[in-house]
Amino acid sequence: MWYLYLDESGDLGFDFVNKKPSKYFTIAILAIQGVDNNRQLINAVKKTLDRKLNGKRVVLELKGSSSVIEIKKYFYKLIENIPFAIFSLSLNKKRVYESLTREKERVYNYVARKVLDQIHFEKAAVQVNLIADKCKGKREIKEFNRYIEAQLRGRLNPKVPLNIRHADSTAYKGIQAADLFSWGIFRSYERKDFSWYDLFKKKVRFNEQYL
Repeated sequence: MWYLYLDESGDLGFDFVNKKPSKYFTIAILAIQGVDNNRQLINAVKKTLDRKLNGKRVVLELKGSSSVIEIKKYFYKLIENIPFAIFSLSLNKKRVYESLTREKERVYNYVARKVLDQIHFEKAAVQVNLIADKCKGKREIKEFNRYIEAQLRGRLNPKVPLNIRHADSTAYKGIQAADLFSWGIFRSYERKDFSWYDLFKKKVRFNEQYL
């Protein structure tokens, strides 16, 4: 069983004159194989929440943007020996053609596909589960699924099921893990802050800037 957790950091705003959008937009995928490995990843998120964040108030979600580096270090120590890989692409938004700045969903889907291109789906022998943070409406979800399925079907054995799910990150701990890594990669581009990225970079199989 393959589990691919997809999350993003930054935004897809392009008005650099009147607003202050991020300079980069990062999509990252945490790829992990095997039910047992996936269970260990999920349990690590739960342990981090229970032992480091849940005190007088209940915290349901680990977030890269709000978790201090000590919490990130604690979480990573729990999963460091679990086999998984991170794939990411960071879009330099200032180099995007002006006509595409009005087609944000198209840009999102394209960047996600470019990340998926780096994963060797040809080696998959069992079900592939792609779980994305639910940040889209119904129409956008259908378009994303249609586009990604069309791209992946030719690379997957017809006998291997492909399941795409858009889920609330509070319910899916794997998405929370992906969020932590996505944020670390995003920060390395946006702010040249490598403090978190340097801790987990050995797990990164692909990390490039686009445009």
